[in-house]
Order: sequence, then C-alpha cells, then structure tokens
Amino acid sequence: MVIIENEKIAQIPVLHVVKEEKKQEPLPLIIFVHGFTSAKEHNLHFGYLLAEAGYRVILPDALYHGEREKNLTEKQLQLSFWNIVVRTIAEIEQIKEELNRRHLIEADRIGVAGTSMGGIVTFGALATYSWIKAAVSLMGNPCYEAFFDAQIAMAKKMRISIPFTDEQLQKEKERLAKYDLSLHPEKLQGRPLMIWHGVRDQVVPYQYTYEFYEQIKPLYQGNEERVKGIFDDKAGHKVTREAFLETVKWFVQHV
Repeated sequence: MVIIENEKIAQIPVLHVVKEEKKQEPLPLIIFVHGFTSAKEHNLHFGYLLAEAGYRVILPDALYHGEREKNLTEKQLQLSFWNIVVRTIAEIEQIKEELNRRHLIEADRIGVAGTSMGGIVTFGALATYSWIKAAVSLMGNPCYEAFFDAQIAMAKKMRISIPFTDEQLQKEKERLAKYDLSLHPEKLQGRPLMIWHGVRDQVVPYQYTYEFYEQIKPLYQGNEERVKGIFDDKAGHKVTREAFLETVKWFVQHV
C-alpha cells in the first residue's frame, strides 16, 4: 500500500510518498517540484505512480508556497520568482542529504523533476549537482538569462514598475548565469533528460526548450535513448496525461 505522509525534511514541508512496507528501506529517490503559485499536493498523482513503481518520492513546498505561504501580494511574489528558484535548488540538496543521513535512499539512484517553475528548477539543479542520475522537465526553461531578460522586457512593455536599478538587474542576471544550463550544456554529462512542453504554452514559451533540445542532441550521439524531447502541438501550459505517463516511464527506465 502506498502511504502519503506530511512531514518536514531539512525543515522543509514535504509530502513523502512511499510503499508502506518499504518505508524504512533505502530506495531510489525522486524529488518532484511544483509550479509557481502551486503547492506540493498538486502533483500527488506523480508521487503515487512513482511510489507504486518502487521509488521514494518527495514533493516539497517551495519558498512562499503551500505551507510556506506568507500572504505576499501577487507583485511581491512575482518579484521573488528567481529567489524562489535558486532557494529551491539549494533545498533539493538539503532534502537529499537528510534522507541520506537517515539511510533511506540509494544515493546513486536519484531523479529530479518538476512542472513549470519546477521544470526551471530541474534544469538549474542539473547545472549544479552531478549526483542527479536522471531528470524530467515539464514546461520548464533552461535559459535562465534569456528568460530573465524576457520577463523584464515584458514588464516594461506592460509599464509595470520594477523596483530595481539597471545595475541591480544586471547583478541578478549574472547571479543566475551559473544555473543556466544553456550556457553550460556540458554539465549534463550525458545524463538522461526528458523535456516535455506544450507548443501553445503562453506562460513559459516552448521555443526555449525546443532550441535547447536541438542544442544538446549532438552531445548524446551514440546515446540517443538518453535524451527525449516531446513538444505537444495541441497542449498549452498544462501537463497532459501522456506527459505524466511518459515521466513515470522515463524514471523507471533510467533511475
């Protein structure tokens, strides 16, 4: 039987999904990160099927989301977007380390996935941690600098006031560079990566991930089965059932 426990790991509220009879055993781990303005509970279907397949699945609440909500205004939350992304990348490792200390994971079998903001986090985590064995980004974006520029351009076009100087914005962009997998594709090191994106996505445009997929394909020459791009021409900013099932399949195959 699959059980779902609401607990804190490394002081981070998470849903911990696992087969009850394997709860105390070292298991392969999947960390699944939700999207912007969402919460950990919204991805339980991923947790359930992955736990059924034998994984320990951790669904964390990102900063200012779910149990960590701070009643920020929509604008305050928007302005915190990249801080939330960078903080979540750090917290992925904290979660992994605590589970490792508790002897609950197989340290060489760890996958990371996420939707939208969680997909962006997934790409940044791949650029940061060599211990991730395989990953899935659903509606994410690996191009941190380009997406940052696009967000600022859109805000200016819509005449939304930005409470930062150009110098501050440049420093923030420079801070993001080390997480930008499109600038450091060699950091993939041939690890299995699946990318899913809806072509009609109006929130996180698919062109970024499509161009990145084309950019990295040559790096997988001879190991083409380790990289997969699915670009659904009927889908918008919503994960389809096909994408959900393909995600589970990907981890079963590679983690």
